[in-house]
Amino acid sequence: MITDPIADMLTRIRNAVMVRHDSVSIPASKTKRDLAKLLKEEGFVEDYEVREDSSPQGVIKLYLNYREDGASAIAGLKRVSRPGLRVYVGKGEIPRYYGGLGVAMLSTPKGVMTGKQAWRQGVGGELLCYVW
Repeated sequence: MITDPIADMLTRIRNAVMVRHDSVSIPASKTKRDLAKLLKEEGFVEDYEVREDSSPQGVIKLYLNYREDGASAIAGLKRVSRPGLRVYVGKGEIPRYYGGLGVAMLSTPKGVMTGKQAWRQGVGGELLCYVW
């Protein structure tokens, strides 16, 4: 049993990037699908697909993005809010991570979105993670 599924997802991605895998498989959930979509939109992953046939909950397969020099598009991932310590931010408190080069991902009443999108829509929420 996994107590923190989002931290597990980030760890799987981090481990796959460290050994230069082309893709990584992650057990699916709605929040993880939304995070995968944001990672693709921000250019951190090449693509993703959701397979419903392999297990009851399905599997998300992320295709990792590497630059021409072989460096990964993902330099780091950091989980912020966790089951033991939830971190919430208001619309005026949304952080800019890594000097604006990183992306803060939030779970808001309007769905999972980047910090920039949440700021534009004027909503706050739970600060899930940073990706840079």
